[in-house]
Amino acid sequence: MAMEIHQSAEDYLEAILMIKEKKGYVRSIDVANQLGVSKPSVSYATKRLRENGYISFNEDGMISLTDSGMEIASKIYTRHKVLTQIFTSLGVDEKTAAEDACKIEHDLSPQTFDALLEYAKKSGLATI
Repeated sequence: MAMEIHQSAEDYLEAILMIKEKKGYVRSIDVANQLGVSKPSVSYATKRLRENGYISFNEDGMISLTDSGMEIASKIYTRHKVLTQIFTSLGVDEKTAAEDACKIEHDLSPQTFDALLEYAKKSGLATI
């Protein structure tokens, strides 16, 4: 079982995964742009994430998720994608659906999320 991790750390790990999927590599500046935070904020956060074993840096300064970092990031990213799909299927525009998914993806209990996921799968709303 992964240790308790703060929402902001989850946001960073999820952003790293999203950038990696989109670009194939992740730099600190990409994370800053994705999250709308300053470079010093990213430096501080990535230092903490590295110390906790969630990410690593290569010699070029590229960021990679460790296995434990990937586990958390993919869990949050899956929640994000499923919630966004459910909201858009209800008629919410893509941008608003993604923003709302971001707001609740961390706070939803596993039980409620699992129930939503089951419902979405049965209804053909989620492709996850």
